[in-house]
Amino acid sequence: MEIAIVIGLLVVAIILFATEAFSVDVVTIGLLVILSLTGILSPSEAFAGFSSDFMIILASIFVISGALSETGLLDKLGSKLIKGIKSRSLFIAYTMLITGSFSAFMNNTTVTALVTGPVVGMCRKLKISPSKVLIPVAYSSILGGTCTLIGTSTNVAVSGYIASVGLEPLHFFEIIWIGLILSVVGIGFMLIFWKKILPDRQEGSFTEEYKIKQYLSEIVIPQGSSLIGQQAFLSDLSKWEVKIIKIIRGKEEIIPNSSTILKPEDILLVECKMEDLIKVKEHTGLNVRADTIGTKDIQSDKIRLMEVLITPGSRLLDHSLKETRFRQNYDLVVLAIHRFDGMVSQKIGSLKLKIGDVLLVQGTEETLNSIRNSTEFSVLEDFRVNMFKERKGIFSALIFLLAIIAGSLELVPLSIAFLTAALATVVSGALHVERAYEIMNWKLLILIGGMSAFGTAMHNSGASEFLANSIIGLLGGLGTIWVLAGFVILVILLTQPMSNAAAALVILPVAMDAAEILQADPRTFAIAIMLGASVSLITPFEPSCILVYGPGKYKFMDFIKAGVPLTIILLAIILVLVPVFWPLE
Repeated sequence: MEIAIVIGLLVVAIILFATEAFSVDVVTIGLLVILSLTGILSPSEAFAGFSSDFMIILASIFVISGALSETGLLDKLGSKLIKGIKSRSLFIAYTMLITGSFSAFMNNTTVTALVTGPVVGMCRKLKISPSKVLIPVAYSSILGGTCTLIGTSTNVAVSGYIASVGLEPLHFFEIIWIGLILSVVGIGFMLIFWKKILPDRQEGSFTEEYKIKQYLSEIVIPQGSSLIGQQAFLSDLSKWEVKIIKIIRGKEEIIPNSSTILKPEDILLVECKMEDLIKVKEHTGLNVRADTIGTKDIQSDKIRLMEVLITPGSRLLDHSLKETRFRQNYDLVVLAIHRFDGMVSQKIGSLKLKIGDVLLVQGTEETLNSIRNSTEFSVLEDFRVNMFKERKGIFSALIFLLAIIAGSLELVPLSIAFLTAALATVVSGALHVERAYEIMNWKLLILIGGMSAFGTAMHNSGASEFLANSIIGLLGGLGTIWVLAGFVILVILLTQPMSNAAAALVILPVAMDAAEILQADPRTFAIAIMLGASVSLITPFEPSCILVYGPGKYKFMDFIKAGVPLTIILLAIILVLVPVFWPLE
């Protein structure tokens, strides 16, 4: 009965993770509640994962990465490293190398978010389509994470789980050689085939790319109009869902705010649906000057358009533009939003923002320059080289380096080394304590802590042994290496609908039980599964891929075309080399 409950919950969890019907943290906590109420897990077992030292390591890495990002240190290093590069192939190679190197010691998603904006800016300078570069950036950030224990949350989670069942945890640089091989192969593959397998999508005008041309019009306020004297944001036009983007008053161009009052002869650049525009014409008698307007009409010498990328840790995440009072707080007008699953240009005010959303914003030159160092989004242009906290950034990097040395040499426990480094960055002022809480990926921490407990439930119920025997019955006759291959392929497939760490933690108990039945080393199976979860490049559901999806103007099949052959090559390398570095017997 318990086996059926656990397997049933596993199937339900995978479906909910894939459909995103509920937040992953809500699903995880729900699993723990059910497992506790059924007696499969005791309360101490259900919450043991949240008190383990690997959770401290993960949380500390978020804080340290945040400090290195917000002090501007990584931006300055990156700008110096690729400055003066003119060769396209060399630019791609350098970009992948830099991204992978950073990612070996930082969160993959954070690194991708840091480099995406600058890379797009460099692409425009080199006159190369961003679609030729951003997939390699995402892939190198993912593969770079396979080089060290802290390179990805999956590595930390797997190490914590195998330690919890009595095996030796991973050492800091234990996987560096196979990680370097995987990274070099990934870089080499992209350098050889980038011209053939990556799309070349040239950037068009903003109005064409965001499909907003048909929604832009000019309205003239005549003498005697009821709109005269009304506030721009509260005018009668808002009742018709007509958004005022810009006001032309004589020779002056105005981006309206909460205090802007409409006056006679004002020319309003508005955004609305065509049917709403027709209603405005019929019911108000306003003079509509143009039913379609191009990019040149919504930007000028004083007013410009810019794309910004919503990044991890942004205060805007899971909030709408209305809730955050985006227009009032940033003095910017959001014209359209590009999202992973399609373009959005209407009723965007109530849309909840997600990581990877690209916002097309309009504002004055001064306003746009002021947001270049914002921590809420990344401007898709040049490197941000303004160093407001240069000394604190260098201090954070040195403290991080000392923590790595102390932890890898086992002078102090790794969790204590990183917790000390995180504390030092906050005390030094490199990162404010409130900001440290904001950039923490609480959903990921809850997911990993909860799925670790789910692994215990699979073991307690006998579900892992049941599934292990089933897989051995299917593949065992072919040999141990084929059973290992089956598990690695399975975890690669599972990382498509769910996070890498969650997929690895689901498969681990089953794989390790299978290893014991086959009298193989369970630790070898665990490392192979961990690496398999980290090289799943088939679809764009990995957060790093979602981040580049919008800026690269990609389509789903672009990732299939590039990711499938590379994933197969990396899978073969894992199956050949893991038993060499960590013998099966």
